[in-house]
Amino acid sequence: MAVLHPKMNYFLENLLPVYPEGYSPTLEDIRSRSSAVKGTVEAVYKVEDRSIQGPESVIPIRIYTPEGQGPFPIVVFFHGGGFVFGDLESHDAVCRSIVNASQHILVAVDYRLAPENPFPAAPNDCFAAAKWVYKNASELKGDNTKISVAGDSAGGNLATVVCLMAKEKGGLSISKQVLLYPVTDSYQPGKYDSYIENGKGYFLTTDSMGLFSKLYVQNSEWRNHPYATPLNAPDLSGLPPALIITAEYDPLRDEGEVYAEKLRKSGVEVILEREEGLIHGFFNLFSLMDSIEDLKEIYESIGSFLKN
Repeated sequence: MAVLHPKMNYFLENLLPVYPEGYSPTLEDIRSRSSAVKGTVEAVYKVEDRSIQGPESVIPIRIYTPEGQGPFPIVVFFHGGGFVFGDLESHDAVCRSIVNASQHILVAVDYRLAPENPFPAAPNDCFAAAKWVYKNASELKGDNTKISVAGDSAGGNLATVVCLMAKEKGGLSISKQVLLYPVTDSYQPGKYDSYIENGKGYFLTTDSMGLFSKLYVQNSEWRNHPYATPLNAPDLSGLPPALIITAEYDPLRDEGEVYAEKLRKSGVEVILEREEGLIHGFFNLFSLMDSIEDLKEIYESIGSFLKN
């Protein structure tokens, strides 16, 4: 086992809010915390906020465009946040760094959140947004033959679910998927060693995941639906090549790696990278601590995967 990265240790000891013993943070606590701090962001040639029509409501999007003539490959990005928090601002730093590492256009999607809009609102919004990007790629200076999806945590779940939906429903073609410490299974903390080892004391907790799961999938009949739990998909064959990045001290580590193996066994090309010494959410956490440089090699790996 690697030693916890010193900056992750600093975050855990100095930057996490302190609650009374026995107190479980509420959704309101978590949402207010997530929007309170902003960190370093990289410059991108052009950034534009727009809104598109979704299946039931308007979906805000943010379009990041690198310098040059294009047409550029495109990556559609879905933010993390347990399906219940996060927005275009919360992952702005991550999106900018992916654009600069990959020289792709990136379209970030502000999908509807639970509990106000439970499953399947989020995947429906994300699939609609991906189809919109596919149909409007030329207007964005993009190439719709080279569209990838990416996301972190809950967004990693949504990225691979959009791949499943595209395979089953049609409407667009997806070239690659980048899944950053993704949620892939239903809430089963006793099933995975990583929950037992890392479910307390490493930022994302077992209790938080239980709360997110309850708020997101409110109809028990959908608990194991593949669009909520991609590990339950009966057939993963034909999905696009995947880069899956997990973190050593993350409760979600094992389910992400199990999903990577299931993709491989289904004939999907997979690159799996476990980042030693890091915790869940590390992409955001390094940017909050003005330490994007610490992630240079990881962003280069993402950029290389998307470009090659």
